[in-house]
Amino acid sequence: MAETFTDAIALLKADHRKVEGLFKQYEKATADSKKKALAHEICTELKIHTMIEEQIFYPAFRGKIEDDTLDEAYVEHDGAKLLINDIEASDPSADFYDAKVKVLSEEIAHHVHEEEMPSEGMFAQCRKTDVDLVALRDQMAELKAELMAQAKGAGLPPAKTTTVSLATA
Repeated sequence: MAETFTDAIALLKADHRKVEGLFKQYEKATADSKKKALAHEICTELKIHTMIEEQIFYPAFRGKIEDDTLDEAYVEHDGAKLLINDIEASDPSADFYDAKVKVLSEEIAHHVHEEEMPSEGMFAQCRKTDVDLVALRDQMAELKAELMAQAKGAGLPPAKTTTVSLATA
């Protein structure tokens, strides 16, 4: 991987900044083709980000930080995944498309705030543990590179929820 980050938290924060920038570009886009491309890039970035957090980062801190913090993060991810899959299955001419991207942006902004909040946020809690954030970064970077390659090749499957099951009445 070309980019090097000091630790796992720096890698995640860089992902946050990238997606924030993509959402800003989306807000300014007017052509449906540009919106579709940006929405796809946002969804791909978020799918990869949630996978590296859920498969590597969050499990490393289970029992070391407040369980409620981790549980809420999984549920927030699932809310985002539902929108991601819906956006990916649609296109900018569809009803509510822009609204879904906007709500996804708002959900992600809330989630990022919860993770990055000074002193009591998830990342602040994680820094106070004995977890090796450099070793974690290396594991996450390896998985991220694999997922990026898959995204560029065959593509990623729809995002899978962990905590939410859709009731069908």
